[in-house]
Amino acid sequence: MFKLPELPYAPDALAPYMSAETLEYHHGKHHKAYVDKLNELTASGPFHGLALDEIIRKTASDPEQKVLFNQAGQHWNHSFFWLSMKAKGGGSIPASLEKQLVSDFGSLGNFKTEFKNACLAQFGSGWGWLVHDGQKLTITKTANADTPLAHGQTALLTCDVWEHAYYIDYRNMRPKYVEAFLTDLVDWEMVEQRYRTAISAA
Repeated sequence: MFKLPELPYAPDALAPYMSAETLEYHHGKHHKAYVDKLNELTASGPFHGLALDEIIRKTASDPEQKVLFNQAGQHWNHSFFWLSMKAKGGGSIPASLEKQLVSDFGSLGNFKTEFKNACLAQFGSGWGWLVHDGQKLTITKTANADTPLAHGQTALLTCDVWEHAYYIDYRNMRPKYVEAFLTDLVDWEMVEQRYRTAISAA
């Protein structure tokens, strides 16, 4: 049975950039609903007992399993998203990750601009991602519940751009939310850990 993960910080720890009310609804209601539906769909049958990443890979290209893929993808994406942030986040980027970002994007400024542009260009619901594609760092975006895991990429960082992620705090100002995410919320030490894991497995 899949479980809703505990947040790695207090509900008010990300304020004022992400409020306790947003986390109450986003984590406690939206994410919980995905987990509940996922458990319902995997209570029996061929996907019962499979790990989350296995379910995602097996259902990603199967139109008949779209509902299951959506629940599994959203559970994975949200669990990853919570761990991408921390209280008093943002700030300086660890040296090894910074060096690779500059190498692959030309400068930190270019990286941040490209990441923000991906988040803003995602029409409707979805996610902006920094991923390792096996050779280098790149930026991508996915719609709805889609995830880099389904495309053979290793996710390093994500920003949730579904409206429920930011509407309480920012209303329709997605650009302001994405800017706050990069400047004040990202746990860059966690991103670097993921980067080190990715290059060791490449």
